[in-house]
Amino acid sequence: MSAQAVLYGIKNCDTVRKARQWLEGHGIAYVFHDYRVDGMAAVPLDRWADALGWDVLLNRASTTFRALEAVDKADLNRARAIELMKANPTLIKRPVLEWAGHLQVGFKPDQYAGLFK
Repeated sequence: MSAQAVLYGIKNCDTVRKARQWLEGHGIAYVFHDYRVDGMAAVPLDRWADALGWDVLLNRASTTFRALEAVDKADLNRARAIELMKANPTLIKRPVLEWAGHLQVGFKPDQYAGLFK
């Protein structure tokens, strides 16, 4: 895992914006990886799934998930979920923050504060 904070997400996502504002407001340097702009090749979904579980990463509440065909949502397992997230990055819960051996999915100011204390 990276020694420098890396924030993964999509720039027009409100939660990602809040996380970026929090990091910048607290003077924390980070690299932002936008799934749509920077692509999925460098996104370590397999490692994240190993560390957190694929079900933590998959955003079942997303518009993208709801729009999937029933056959794509049926019988999900790790491999199929990762394949779907790679093909549809908006299926990944946002943001994902990677820093100093920690992985954080979603944004809550108190969790970020605890991480960077």
